[in-house]
Amino acid sequence: MHAYHHGRHEHGQNFLHDKTIQKSILEHVKTTTGPIIEIGPGAGALTKHLVHLERPLRAVEIDRRLAESLAQRVGKKVEVVHDDFLHYRLPHIPHVLVGNLPFHLTTAILRRIFRAPGWKHAILLVQWEVARRRAGVGGATMMTAQWWPWFDFELGRRVPARAFTPRPNVDGGVLIITRRQDPLIPPRSRQAFQTMVHKIFTGGGKGIAQIATRAQLFRTTREARRWAIGAGLDPHALPKDLSAHQWVELFQAGKTPRKEGRRK
Repeated sequence: MHAYHHGRHEHGQNFLHDKTIQKSILEHVKTTTGPIIEIGPGAGALTKHLVHLERPLRAVEIDRRLAESLAQRVGKKVEVVHDDFLHYRLPHIPHVLVGNLPFHLTTAILRRIFRAPGWKHAILLVQWEVARRRAGVGGATMMTAQWWPWFDFELGRRVPARAFTPRPNVDGGVLIITRRQDPLIPPRSRQAFQTMVHKIFTGGGKGIAQIATRAQLFRTTREARRWAIGAGLDPHALPKDLSAHQWVELFQAGKTPRKEGRRK
């Protein structure tokens, strides 16, 4: 087992050995339905629990030795795939994603997931601060804001560093992502919305009203201030302070000025 840990850790993985945390993640999975795809099962700590749900289960593992070992132990109960999840083609049918993600690959894996079709729920173990920010606790990140109209983010329990082997320098946290059945913005507007969010997060100004005006979403700062107050925001609020619905309102409010700007 130690050899497997060493081999897997070359890919930045920290094994979850705490059985209480494993069962806690399983409880989240139980609230979902449909086939399960596990990201990076490693030595199978979560896999052995997921098997008991008696749902179609596929485990995608980048480490060949671990994939072969896991396949031998689970037999026909699990379809073990030796592949890099970042390049693995996810199915279009509804499914659930579960995984203890390598902390240094979390952002890359999330980007991969957000663009993938089919999945309805993702229960992921990531770095604690990443889980908090992705869930909008203490301020949302640009990535969260860019995907909020299509996904809902929920913060689960904190996972102490001692629950992992090897022990990381930071705690982990459970992040639950759910695809919205009714998107707040039509998929066809995704690129325009995400471009706007990027402009706001990277734009200059003292507060959302000034930033949005400089980004040409409004004709004047006064107009932007009126919008902010109407949306329940302090005009001096920062981009990280906006909720999912306030981002949508900003996008809708800024449509007409942007169109006028292009005609000029």
